[in-house]
Amino acid sequence: MRPTLTLLGLLVPLSVASLLIGAAGIGFASFGSDPHMALIMSVSRLPRTLAVILTGAALAIAGVVMQQMVRNRFVEPGTTGTAESAALGLLAVTIVAPASPIWVKMVVASLAAMAGTALFLRLIRRLPAREVLLVPVVGLILSGVLGAIVTFVGWQTDLLQLISIWLMTGEFSGVIAGRYELLWFAAGAAALAWFAADRFSILGLGRETTTSLGLNPDAVMRLGLVVVSVVTALVIVTVGMIPFVGLVVPNIVARRLGDNLRATLPVTAAGGATLVLACDIVGRLVRFPYEVPVGTILGVIGSGLFLWLLYREPAHG
Repeated sequence: MRPTLTLLGLLVPLSVASLLIGAAGIGFASFGSDPHMALIMSVSRLPRTLAVILTGAALAIAGVVMQQMVRNRFVEPGTTGTAESAALGLLAVTIVAPASPIWVKMVVASLAAMAGTALFLRLIRRLPAREVLLVPVVGLILSGVLGAIVTFVGWQTDLLQLISIWLMTGEFSGVIAGRYELLWFAAGAAALAWFAADRFSILGLGRETTTSLGLNPDAVMRLGLVVVSVVTALVIVTVGMIPFVGLVVPNIVARRLGDNLRATLPVTAAGGATLVLACDIVGRLVRFPYEVPVGTILGVIGSGLFLWLLYREPAHG
């Protein structure tokens, strides 16, 4: 409970700062009497802040679920082909039915992400159990192959700009009221992971242990596929892929608090939201009033945190 309260103590002032930062200055003193400021707040600033918080929390929890499914701390949806699969599905529906409503694109992207993640899980089953470093390598190779397919199709159909938005930028400048609400479904999928936290904890012990404790490992795996795929697809559809959140936040929380997912998932969600919100604020201030995409900021900070996790000795020795 204490780490969650600490992170919430950081998240609240960051949220207030996010509401105040922007090209158009906003002051709370005149907020109630100025309809223009109220419009900016309700249409742009508040939806953006909520989108950042929902994205960070959902991606962090999706990273935990993915790591429990493959029993490896070095993976996340962005390094296992899930994001590229979602982009491939989104690209397909954009080419075949460009006028489709957003919910159709969401469903197709989710199904494609589920298929890509299932392919990754099938591939790693053939790996030697002790070669844990081969798992992220296979994920990176699969991501590269699927990314190459997406890039080739996008080049042939003159859709490379959309692909760069989905997979490379990861930014919130275009988030306004009416264009972020899908992220509440991603938050719902993340909440589903909390209700099934004990099952995912047991799944992380191995298929034999899961079966001996009375659970169906395939059923738990399918539930994890749904959570990871829906979260990844909705984030890509709404704001583009955000790197490293699902990798570094779960590892930091696990090092500090252990692997009791029932207790650590709220901390993980708060940590992901805090990290993404802080990086978004940095990106808005570096070249104010212009913006640096949050994906770029997280690429720098996240890689540094990942190297720190690799080389730092665990606190318990």
